[in-house]
Amino acid sequence: MPPAPGPSGDPPPAGPVRPLAAALAAGTVLLDGGLSNQLEAQGCDLSEALWSARLLADGPEQIEAAHTAYVRAGARVLITASYQASFEGFRRRGIGPARAAGLFARSVELARRAAGATAEDVWVAASVGPYGAVLADGSEYRGRYGLTVRELERFHRPRVEALAAAGPDVLALETVPDADEARALLRAVEGCGLPVWLSCTVDGDRTRAGQPLAEAFAPAADNDQVVAVGVNCCDPRDVAAAVRLAVATTGKPAVAYPNSGERWDPRRSAWTGATTFAPDLLPAWREAGARLIGGCCRVGPEAIASLTGR
Repeated sequence: MPPAPGPSGDPPPAGPVRPLAAALAAGTVLLDGGLSNQLEAQGCDLSEALWSARLLADGPEQIEAAHTAYVRAGARVLITASYQASFEGFRRRGIGPARAAGLFARSVELARRAAGATAEDVWVAASVGPYGAVLADGSEYRGRYGLTVRELERFHRPRVEALAAAGPDVLALETVPDADEARALLRAVEGCGLPVWLSCTVDGDRTRAGQPLAEAFAPAADNDQVVAVGVNCCDPRDVAAAVRLAVATTGKPAVAYPNSGERWDPRRSAWTGATTFAPDLLPAWREAGARLIGGCCRVGPEAIASLTGR
């Protein structure tokens, strides 16, 4: 499948001049926010199992527009719409391996095109979501899938290879709920030729699967491929302590992009509670060692812009 055409039909812009690791060494880099809530704000229906990945086939212009909204808000790292994408999920929708590989590539192309909305460096992070996200049953917030580390590695490797072939700047191993899956993902990316970050979803000081958080972070400590370690898709109030632990465990810069603080009520199919994501949390996150900072679910472009003071 050819890359998704941009508005002018021109090829996407070149990638950033500096590696992301160099930018993190120099200071804080701003991530985007939740792609899904921006797509919903644009009127997209994300109710099926492929979630935002459906739009790679049916509405790529919507994905590019959502990425562009975050660039204009000040984000300098864009996470692709491949979080819930898998060869298995595409096959269930009647999409064969060759076209599926093209859709993985398209996710990177769309983010790269959106990066052209600014003359500043913008890094494209190809999202490698957890096994539970592909199941689309909420198990990414439970972990403990009943699979071995080797089985999880075999599942993730084809996705990693398809995304790496598209030329992103970094792979985002994100929303990882289980220490076993953290190990599997780090094995799956070996030899792909790209830097990665590892980001776990947590509940307090433990993984969603209930393990000590340091157990999930530890495999990244001596791994030169890993440029940042931290948390995402969690309560903002859990970030500072988790970031301190990530830095202490690995010696690497931390990544932090929590949810809004609202809670999902599955019985009502609605978000409840107050938003606790706010700019005044950033100093504590930075002091703890966070260098790659943004938002996840329910954190949109306005919230990201507030982090820049715009």
